[in-house]
Amino acid sequence: MAFSCVHSISYPFSPWAENKVRRNEVAFLLDSGFSICRISYVKCSQKLGEQSLGISEAVEKKPVKKVGKNEHHLWKKRDSAGSGQKALNLVRIISQLPNEKEAVYGALDKWTAWETEFPLIAAAKALRILRKRSQWLRVIQVAKWMLSKGQGATMGTYDTLLLAFDMDKRVDEAESLWNMILHIHTRSISKRLFSRMISLYDHHNMQDKIIEVFADMEELCVRPDENTVRKVARAFQKLGQEDKQKLVLRRYLSKWKYIHFNGERVRVTRYESDED
Repeated sequence: MAFSCVHSISYPFSPWAENKVRRNEVAFLLDSGFSICRISYVKCSQKLGEQSLGISEAVEKKPVKKVGKNEHHLWKKRDSAGSGQKALNLVRIISQLPNEKEAVYGALDKWTAWETEFPLIAAAKALRILRKRSQWLRVIQVAKWMLSKGQGATMGTYDTLLLAFDMDKRVDEAESLWNMILHIHTRSISKRLFSRMISLYDHHNMQDKIIEVFADMEELCVRPDENTVRKVARAFQKLGQEDKQKLVLRRYLSKWKYIHFNGERVRVTRYESDED
């Protein structure tokens, strides 16, 4: 069936004449076999207008990016990206140098010449690599250079430097560093540093110095670990002070100890014979 859509138009007639003309149109079209779908011109124009407005609004409403507030931090996190490669590069450079302070310090200054800030992370990693390789002289040189630049003054750096002094048999320099640490960081010295210094004196058979460091530990209320307690007790024993040896063992060693029996870890009472 054919469909026809006839739009209404304005006629220059009276309302009665207009209605008559429309009825004649309907009769003619019905007689001709057409069905009529009459759409109001005004309604069509309104719908088209609404659609055009909707399209224009959609075009105008573009997604607007919300600008966040700028955050200002009092600290800035150092970027550690590439620090491992920098550390390896530093180790490679100084390993090829002669054992002269001027040559090593010059190479270290050149290594940081183009850096906007001191590469502390890379330098710390380089120290760790040198320590694993037991290159104690290079450890001492790099650590001293860092401290001279006002960088890396941490307990970890001090511990590594004391160990390097111990391995390189520089007891006097270790004592100077230890006295500086005691003077500056009196209330914040870790148990680890006390144990490191006692191990250094024990390694070089300096019993009197062991007792001095242990006295500082007690004064600052730093409880020693079991290994340090045994070294202190052995120092008292070598000095002929068995009563103080037993007192230290009784005070700081645990009442219990653990042994392996039939493949299991068993807690047993500690006897005096075990304390010797």
